[in-house]
Order: sequence, then C-alpha cells, then structure tokens
Amino acid sequence: MSPNIINLSVAQHASEQQSSKQKMALAIGLSGLFILVLALVNVQFSNKALWLGISLLAMVVGTIIYANDLYLHHPAGIKNNGIWFKSLTSKGTLGWSISILLTLFYVVIYWYPQYLGFHADKENTGLIALFDPLSALLNGHTATQWFVYGTLYTVAILALGYKFILKYRHSKYQIVRTISVMFFQLAFAFLIPEILAKLNPEKAYFVKDIKNMWPLNYYMFEDWHLKSMLAGGDLGLFMLLFGIAMIFVISPVLTYFYGKRWYCSWVCGCGGLAETAGDSFRHLSDKSIKAWEFERWSIHLVLVFVVVSTISVIYSFLSNNPDQSIISRDQFAYGAAALLTAVVGSIFYFKRASLNKDAQYTLAALGVILVCTLLLNYFWGSANLYFIDSYTLRSWYGFAVGAAFSGVIGVGFYPLMGSRVWCRFGCPMAAILGLQQRLFSKFRITTNGGQCISCGNCSNACEMGIDVRAYAQKGENIVRASCVGCGICSAVCPRGVLKLENGALENRINSNAGLLGNDVSLVAMLENHKKTERKS
Repeated sequence: MSPNIINLSVAQHASEQQSSKQKMALAIGLSGLFILVLALVNVQFSNKALWLGISLLAMVVGTIIYANDLYLHHPAGIKNNGIWFKSLTSKGTLGWSISILLTLFYVVIYWYPQYLGFHADKENTGLIALFDPLSALLNGHTATQWFVYGTLYTVAILALGYKFILKYRHSKYQIVRTISVMFFQLAFAFLIPEILAKLNPEKAYFVKDIKNMWPLNYYMFEDWHLKSMLAGGDLGLFMLLFGIAMIFVISPVLTYFYGKRWYCSWVCGCGGLAETAGDSFRHLSDKSIKAWEFERWSIHLVLVFVVVSTISVIYSFLSNNPDQSIISRDQFAYGAAALLTAVVGSIFYFKRASLNKDAQYTLAALGVILVCTLLLNYFWGSANLYFIDSYTLRSWYGFAVGAAFSGVIGVGFYPLMGSRVWCRFGCPMAAILGLQQRLFSKFRITTNGGQCISCGNCSNACEMGIDVRAYAQKGENIVRASCVGCGICSAVCPRGVLKLENGALENRINSNAGLLGNDVSLVAMLENHKKTERKS
C-alpha cells in the first residue's frame, strides 16, 4: 500500500503532525521567549527597549502565524482533534513540565522577585531591567515584578485571544466576548492604571487593576487604600463611591439581567486568561460529584474568610471618636450584622423553595459571617478578631488565597486541573455572583433533550466541571451557581441543543421536561390532556 494514501475517514486515526509553517511559528515564538531567558540570566542588552520589543513581537507574531495555519485552512466549527492524546493536554510529560515551570514562575514572582532582578533600593538587573524602558514610558518609574507580570499577562491574553477567536469563529458570541476580555485587560487592567499612576504619582489607588472590585480586590478597604482615596480629592472620592456602587448596585443589577457571565466571562482578567491561554486545558476539569462537593465547600470557605477579614479591617480602621470617623466602630458592626441578617432572611423567606445545595452552602457561609460580625463587638479590642490582629488576618488571606491559590495554583495547575481552578474552587467574587445568579438572575442555558445525541462535547468543553450532557439529555434548563456563561458548551454542540438565554424567572428551572426539551407550556398541555383522559 502506498504511504501517500490520504485517510478520508471521519474519525482520523493518524496523529496530526505539525506543518512546516507551524514549526516555523513555534521557532519564532520561542525565540522571543529565549530573549527573556537570556535577560533572566543577566545577559546585558545595549538597547533594552529594542530587544524587549523584538521579544514581545516575536511571541505575538509566532502565535498569530501558528493560529492562522492551524485554523484558517480547516472548516470553522468543533475541533477536539487529539486533545486527550497529546502530551500537553492530557497530563503527559509536557503538561507536567509546563505546570511545574508556571508554578515556579509564580512562586518567584510573588515571593522571590530578587531572582528576577528586582531591587527596591538600587538599579534593576536581569529580566526586570529589560522592562524598565516600557515601565518608564507608561508610569514614569522603573519596572517591578508586577509590571513584568502584567505585561506578559496582557500579551498572553491578546495573542492567545486571537487564537481563540479563530478557533471559535463560527460563533459570534465567542468573538464578541473574547474581544471584550481583550479590551478590558489591555485598557482597564494595564494601560489606564499605569498612565494614571504616571499622571498622579502620589495617589496609590491608581496602581492596581481598576476593573477589579471587592472581594476580588481584597485590598479595597485596607487603611492605606481608604486613606489614599479619601485624600485624593474629588477623583479619589469618586473611586471610593464607584467601588461601593459596583458591589451593592451595579454588579447585582447586571447579574440579574445577564448572570455572572457579564463579569466572569466578559470583563475579569482571571477569566480572560483562563479562556484564552487556558482554552487548551478546559477539558481537564473534574466533572465528578466529589469535585462538585469540594467546590461548594472551598469557595464558600474562602468567601467567609475574605468577608470576616474585611469586616475586621474596616472595624479597626474606624474609631469611636466622632471627630475621627463618620460612623463609629459599634455602628459599623451593628450595621454589618443588620445587612447580613436582611440578606440571609430575605433569601430564606422568598427563595427557600429554590435553595439547592449551592445556595444552601452560600447561605450557611453568610450565616457564619453574621455570627462573626455579631461577636465582633463583644470579645475583642480595637483591632483584633478572635484575638488575632486584623491586618495579620488580612496578610494570611493575601498569602494563602490572594497569592498561593489565585496565582500559583490557579494558573500553574492549568495543565493538570483545567483552566478555571481559581474561578471554580476559590474566587469569592464567583461565590457572590453565583448566589445571585442561582436565585435572582434571568440567565439560564436552555436545552432541547429531543435533539441531544449524547456526544459529550458540551461536558468535555465545560471548564467549570458541569456535566452539561446530563442536563441536555433530560431537556432540563441549566441554572448552576458555578456556570460562568462562557457559552462554549453551546458553541461545540453539533445539534444546537444548548442556548444561552435571559428569560423570565419563573421559567428558568424546569426539572421535569424529559425528552420534550424545555417547552414548559407543551409539558403542561400534555399533563392536562392526560388528566382529562383519566376523568373521561
């Protein structure tokens, strides 16, 4: 048999080989990465700006060439070719190697930046020094490890976002959503904060990602941040009021209409990196019941941790002296307890029939927070929570959750646990938005069970560990607190079974649809017809 015979079977059994153009693209991209490695080992570049530009441009151009050759010469649509057999995407040697390297990188970034060349008291060296010209251009200062990280983070989302768009170009929703993520990361998480820092060098509240809101930016109510905003004039006061409005007004309203996808899939930088850089690993998310149970416990424990520590920090920031604080510590403690009581009571009174396990865990978490708040006024002094200094508690949260969980594990474990490890198991923002989505949002994913062929594409593609096929087979609407509304399950469905909708609240949950899909009126009509027949 001639070795040149082309296999035309639908189920291609031969492993796909990289084309010459793809190999060239990899070489270009790796050459850009190699320049960063040379800088890391203290190779001196005479023109840092030029070599940094070459490095970043090579990585972007390599990604674009690779993506063009991989997707543009094939029909648009589902592409799962070999993902469970490639070493990178099936927890093979390459996958483990990438995971270890990413984890080490995050450990060094967070706790050992001196090994990257960062020096607070003298001139930078190594990798950090290579980014000094770009940092000086944008914010007027030499680079820090966070500037380097932010630059590489943004480049990754932009370059791999282009690859993502080509892969899912058959879906307008995916194109628009990815462009949104790329825009918010480039503008609100990178360029605008750096430029504002240059224009307002004394105002520290401009340094961070300005699209993040509490509890994702857990430093929102720390004393240095509050003092910076209060001392920042009209602009500082606006930033404070806008941050509070995002928590209590803007976010709940948007979640009511669109579900948590408005933030988790359209705005959030963590979600943006997971969707673009982590897209190749989305199928690795654990779909088991045990993983779901652990998810509910872990994410709500983190929620309790961040809320209790935030209450404690604000409490210690305030004073009982009316000349120093608008409200006293006691007033704040009782107000927080009253607010939490109102939230928990309203949910139980109005939505207790809709409480599934997700909501029950969240309600229990809010109850724990309420108890901690009530105890706040009775058992400790000015700055202590359970006899632990409030800022020590905050530092524990910053280390364990803000750094180790969201960064080291959240990204480093992409090749091992899927792309949404942090979003699924640890993000307190996801817990709050999930509660709102589960109980009060119009968002749902409708299914038509009569069209489902049980191919499993939807479950395979769900990065949040939801067994979408189980819902689709029953024709049951998907209303899960963990769902981020990325819509990939719908994009990879070959039969059009799944559809993202914003419908009436009373029609969201339909657990008795069977194979008739989600047509509640049709089900009701058939049931009434059966009752009429029995009576006659």
